[in-house]
Amino acid sequence: MSEILIRNADVVVTMDGARSEISRGDVLVRGGVIAAVGQGLERKGRVVEAAGCVVTPGLVNTHHHLYQTLTRAVPGGQDALLFGWLKTLYPIWAKFGPEEMFVSAQVGLAELALSGCTLTSDHLYLFPNGSRLDDTIAAAREVGLRFHPTRGAMSIGESAGGLPPDSLVEREAAILEDCIRVVDTHHDAGEGAMVRVGLAPCSPFSVSRDLMREAAVLARDKGVMLHTHLAENDEDIAYSLAKFGCRPGQYAEDLGWTGADVWHAHCVKLDAGEIDLFARSGTGVAHCPCSNCRLGSGIAPVRALRDAGVKVGLGVDGSASNDAGNLVQEARQALLLQRVARGADAMSAREALEVATLGGAQVLRRPDCGSLEVGKRADIAIWDVSGVEAAGSWDPVASLILCGPTRVRDLFVEGRAVVQGGVVTTIDLPKVIARQNQLARALL
Repeated sequence: MSEILIRNADVVVTMDGARSEISRGDVLVRGGVIAAVGQGLERKGRVVEAAGCVVTPGLVNTHHHLYQTLTRAVPGGQDALLFGWLKTLYPIWAKFGPEEMFVSAQVGLAELALSGCTLTSDHLYLFPNGSRLDDTIAAAREVGLRFHPTRGAMSIGESAGGLPPDSLVEREAAILEDCIRVVDTHHDAGEGAMVRVGLAPCSPFSVSRDLMREAAVLARDKGVMLHTHLAENDEDIAYSLAKFGCRPGQYAEDLGWTGADVWHAHCVKLDAGEIDLFARSGTGVAHCPCSNCRLGSGIAPVRALRDAGVKVGLGVDGSASNDAGNLVQEARQALLLQRVARGADAMSAREALEVATLGGAQVLRRPDCGSLEVGKRADIAIWDVSGVEAAGSWDPVASLILCGPTRVRDLFVEGRAVVQGGVVTTIDLPKVIARQNQLARALL
């Protein structure tokens, strides 16, 4: 059984129940699982020297659209609100095929890995020209990240009063049939699973009530999680009130979309009653601070959510609305926005790091991830704090959020090296980037 000893870190941030931090700490990995955490651990297998570094649990990304890494900084959508932005991008995304989905996912996953992410969800809700969820799952297997893809869907096109063009919507019977296929083919409910699948109709303005309701029934029959966008901005609230006669939280509750097996993206405009509903029901939230800023959606009530006991994780959202996929930078942005909204003591650097690690694992119902404790999966980020970004820092843990670095030195997923010395080891990233740029030019 292979062993790795990560040795002599300046600080090991465990995120255990006591939020312990171990100076001159070691982490022993055996067979993809954390075997010991402490000081002066016995050398057995391979040794990774971590002097000058902070070691943390791998970061967890709870909301993304990986296919969008092919459409960053698109003219016409750069200065639009959510609905206008979508209408600019939909015709471009309609030209995608399996290769575009696969290559974009590889690029997006590699970018996440370099920012310290070991577990990511993905929300894929359009399937043009033969694309399938399988394309992104194949990309994740090559890159080596732990993956929680969700089979999204859009079923109400423009001709029926929806936002997406008719060419990008699917028949609801076909959607449900493919949901069953991808769960049966790819979902692993076991501890340490590398792939779990969720069901994720895109949003209240692109699918019917019936599909939302039937997806919830199907997900619970299959034992998988549910995910969608909710209460993202003022347009979203206005649409819900006009179309459904209620706020998004009530709409979700009426259709079975609250509970510990549900997490919603954004939730920028949740009111006090909806926050209480989420807390009582155990519903999770994926907070996407950079995307919310980029689209002018507002500041999500993260302080109120956490104070109420709502599970909150971070999400980079799609790279067409961020337009980056750096998860540690999302943690910094989350901290800054809460301070803008609530004052300088609204969120600490350590709390932001907790949301980025343990918080995300809790949202995705992964008690085997999110902390460095004996028996947990060996998903570990090593951050070199000896460089210029953290020079002069008095607190190396806080420096990860307040000043950097923003890229990992090393990253392990299930005890396997995905990044070493700041370089992705699992794929030929320069070659993948070159192909990505070729595909982008072809779309342009």
